Amino acid sequence: MTARPTMLIMSFSPLTGDARVLKQIARFTRDFDVTTLGYGDAPEGVVDHLSMPKEVRYNDLDGKLITLKRYRTAYWRLSAVRWSRAALKGRRFDVIIANDVEAVPVAVKMRPRFGVLADLHEYSPRLHDDNELWFQRITPWFEWVVRTYVTKAAAWTTVSEGLAAEYERNFGFHAELVSNATPYHELRPGAVSAPIRLVHSGAGLTNRQLHLMAEAVATAQADVTLDFYLTANHPAYLEELKEYAATTDRVRVLDPVPYSELVTTLNSYDVGVFLLPPLTFNYRHALPNKLFDFVQARLGIIVGPSPEMAGYVERYGLGSVASDFTVDALRERIEQLTPEAVAAYKQHAHDSAHELEGERQVQKWDRIIHGLVAKGRR
Repeated sequence: MTARPTMLIMSFSPLTGDARVLKQIARFTRDFDVTTLGYGDAPEGVVDHLSMPKEVRYNDLDGKLITLKRYRTAYWRLSAVRWSRAALKGRRFDVIIANDVEAVPVAVKMRPRFGVLADLHEYSPRLHDDNELWFQRITPWFEWVVRTYVTKAAAWTTVSEGLAAEYERNFGFHAELVSNATPYHELRPGAVSAPIRLVHSGAGLTNRQLHLMAEAVATAQADVTLDFYLTANHPAYLEELKEYAATTDRVRVLDPVPYSELVTTLNSYDVGVFLLPPLTFNYRHALPNKLFDFVQARLGIIVGPSPEMAGYVERYGLGSVASDFTVDALRERIEQLTPEAVAAYKQHAHDSAHELEGERQVQKWDRIIHGLVAKGRR
């Protein structure tokens, strides 16, 4: 029997909670002996898992080295990088998928037989460009990492067209779009509720300004409610949001549900909502998994004028787009909701669910990886 090719999938994230990485693992464990490296427990189906201790950080940059512009030393001294190199010492793989910029140099240095696929979840050089000090000090370091190592990958993918264009403009490589589309769910649109039930799920981050959505619902003339399912990324902000929710019977802040249960949980709602002020480059070009979660849950969708999200909402008739990122603009869209309109949006989501399923996006990774293997074997 011919041995199966070997693959390493690495990400400095908790793998069992990382929806994008889980799609890679689910696809490639069919054809490869997959080893994973990341935080937390072993994902299902892998032959080996290198579990990085949670105290080993991937972002503990040495500020003195950054000031001195000793970028190479700064990178290779990152705790997660040093731990990964030690854990991987002596191992060889046919192909490696490295998720996000920080993991790519480790993968490139390992020189896998058929090359590295760099999957870039963000445009890392502008990750926190709303912070002027970060932008001045850390952006040049990220640019150095991308220019020095990420450009040496054999192939690249990223999550939105805006990010792909920026990588190509600044570094010369073309990253293919593999969106964060959600796997297909065999669901149907539910009847529209009274009041109309809005929902938002995701990270409880201060700079997402989630309170704008809460205020728009709380002050709307329409008969609507809003439930948040949020992870406690910024606990103090989450408490503020809960305190605000306690002042109105229209808004609730609930605990997050496991990703495996999220879409079926969302299916009991009517409209998914996401107003994301473009405070950073990545926010401006966001095309998040939650948009596709809403589609698979057969919900209508309201978003702000974020170009990539708005493009999908308008192209597929999924809902409506606020004119700007303010409470007033979102409230206006909410007040235009009618049971008839919401029912139509939900039906359009149902009609689009197969076309927008994650399986079609995973096929792009499949084609790229098998192309690298075929090219390497020739």
